[in-house]
Amino acid sequence: MSKAVKIIASAHYVPARIVTNNDLSQIMETSDKWIQAHTGIRTRHFAIDENTSDMCVKVAEKTLKEADLTSSELDLIIVATITPDSLTPSTAARVQQKIGANKAFSFDVSAACAGFIFALSTAEKFIRNGNYKRALVIAAETNSKMMDFKDRTSAVFFGDGAGGVIIEGTENSEDEMFIAENLKTQADAEVIHSGQIPPLSRIDAENYPRLDAFYQNGHAVFDFVNAVIPRHIQNLLKDNSLVPQDLDLVIPHQANLRLIEKIAVQLQLPLERFATNIETNGNTSSAGIPISLDEVLKQGQKKKLVLLTGFGAGLAYGSILLDISRFKYTGK
Repeated sequence: MSKAVKIIASAHYVPARIVTNNDLSQIMETSDKWIQAHTGIRTRHFAIDENTSDMCVKVAEKTLKEADLTSSELDLIIVATITPDSLTPSTAARVQQKIGANKAFSFDVSAACAGFIFALSTAEKFIRNGNYKRALVIAAETNSKMMDFKDRTSAVFFGDGAGGVIIEGTENSEDEMFIAENLKTQADAEVIHSGQIPPLSRIDAENYPRLDAFYQNGHAVFDFVNAVIPRHIQNLLKDNSLVPQDLDLVIPHQANLRLIEKIAVQLQLPLERFATNIETNGNTSSAGIPISLDEVLKQGQKKKLVLLTGFGAGLAYGSILLDISRFKYTGK
């Protein structure tokens, strides 16, 4: 039997180490003025002696406490990340082990900066079909460990962090929070890539796997988002008899403040209707949306229609329309 699906808890975590634009200017040719002018970023957080699963555990513990649940009451754990602890086992499996969620099953989703959208959409289907009751969905990135700090065009953007939610199935249709969604991939593997593993070229003792650093063609990404994402959002809203002005809030991928400003102009919405944390957190890839969502849910403001929209390598993009008016923050 199909269930209504609601968010019952949310949380986020950013590492303690704050890295300023001036800090970066000490190791590469850049400046605070240039970075702020082109990206809107002032600071970002870097994980020191922490990996992706460690940040996920912090989020998991916070959400479980808020929901007044134990880890054994979780049925599913999904982690969205492009910076896993390892290629295998999954980061989600590591999180499951660390929190003792012995009744859950777990896996990772790799959809870059759209990862949380894809993971949340996937979890919602598992819960809606009624076979599983609760899912923990986390997006987490330790981007700093994948950066080439000689590549100033990419390295100045990125920071580390994690955010997530617990969703639950319910018999009460009035609890429904998930209104609509649209997920897409415009296949292009070259615009953004990270951790590429080359094929075997020879057999000898010195030939072992090496990962490439993160790379993005910033201009191509900017053009893609500017051309595709506003139209994608408008089409999703139109399909649900809505217009952008009906939205109380947009929670976009925290890619670049200047890009978010352009999306706002195309949607004819004031920038105040866009939740942002890029100024202090930088681009945290898949984690930016759930970090913002947690901040919004904890503010207690009377928001109803909220659009989550993510876009990144793949090129993967997608949006989920939520009604968060019934979310109840317990203060735990």
